[in-house]
Amino acid sequence: MIFSEELVQWYLNNKRDLPWRNTTDAYIIWLSEIILQQTRVEQGMPYFYRFAEKYPTVSDFAAADEDDILKLWQGLGYYSRGRNMLKTARLVAEHYNGVFPQQYNQLIKLKGIGEYTASAISSFSANEAKAVVDGNVYRVLARYFGIDEPINSPKGKKDFQILANGLLNHDHPGLHNQAMMEFGAMLCKPKNPACGICPVRTDCFAFKNNATTSLPVKLKTIKVRERFFNYFLIINNNEILLNKRDEKDIWANMYDLPLIETSELTLIDELLALPQIKDYFGESIEIQNISPVYKHILTHQRLHVRFIKLQAPEVKLQQNWFFSRLENLEKFALPKIIFIFIEIFLTCRIIHVESNLCQE
Repeated sequence: MIFSEELVQWYLNNKRDLPWRNTTDAYIIWLSEIILQQTRVEQGMPYFYRFAEKYPTVSDFAAADEDDILKLWQGLGYYSRGRNMLKTARLVAEHYNGVFPQQYNQLIKLKGIGEYTASAISSFSANEAKAVVDGNVYRVLARYFGIDEPINSPKGKKDFQILANGLLNHDHPGLHNQAMMEFGAMLCKPKNPACGICPVRTDCFAFKNNATTSLPVKLKTIKVRERFFNYFLIINNNEILLNKRDEKDIWANMYDLPLIETSELTLIDELLALPQIKDYFGESIEIQNISPVYKHILTHQRLHVRFIKLQAPEVKLQQNWFFSRLENLEKFALPKIIFIFIEIFLTCRIIHVESNLCQE
């Protein structure tokens, strides 16, 4: 039995029952593919259900406000995915009469859809003969065929795509792609792959040469940027001071707290001596508490985040600053670390937590 047939047989016997596998609706498949990018199935599943329920068609999605999309996306990370989805939905509603395209050549032109996603949607919805190559497929191919070319090098991407194209079952491309991806996700895992029950291990280079930990190879090209965020929590008369972020940085168009970013971790006395403090909060400020410094890891950035609770009766509202009633906070899409902090702080009114930001 050839490699593809072995994996398909394994898949039919072991696949997970996932909702997007029970449809050929390109819109539903698109929802699942974008939500699951950089996200584990267990984490992404609740989001998939929320989006599919609130926006059952692409036209419903297209009619949504960006704030609503980002709020529903809150906690999932990589928020540009949500913004790009809204742009795509609106393009589909306008140019495709609300019918989500199924063909690769149309899909590849849409915002946020690359070669992998276009191949996945077209093969799963229309059985188009396009080989899918995602992280799971890279890993399976690298280990089975013993390929040490880095998967993120230009040559590596080209070589793996050519290999995947050659292996593709043109009679059942969607089934073949699902099998390859599921095999990598469930059995040929990044760590502790289940080689003992692998149906193709006898011909697998990595199994025969004890190389599962060294394959696939990936170039380390990401330079992590260190950033230091000093957030100010100000609540006056049961209203919290919020900031709407712009489109030029992380968390674009989401909401956070007033922020002063510094080039390094700054002593509180030095921070309060900055001219922005007086410009923003006036003369009569009182520090009520200071949190520990929390680390928040993004793909290319490491944030060092500190929260400072201020009593500031003379706040001078800056552009994009505004006060909101505490009970209206649920309407705003907040970055995860801000959402968790505010939630803890509000809970602190009743119980004491490690952050030491509670006021009795």
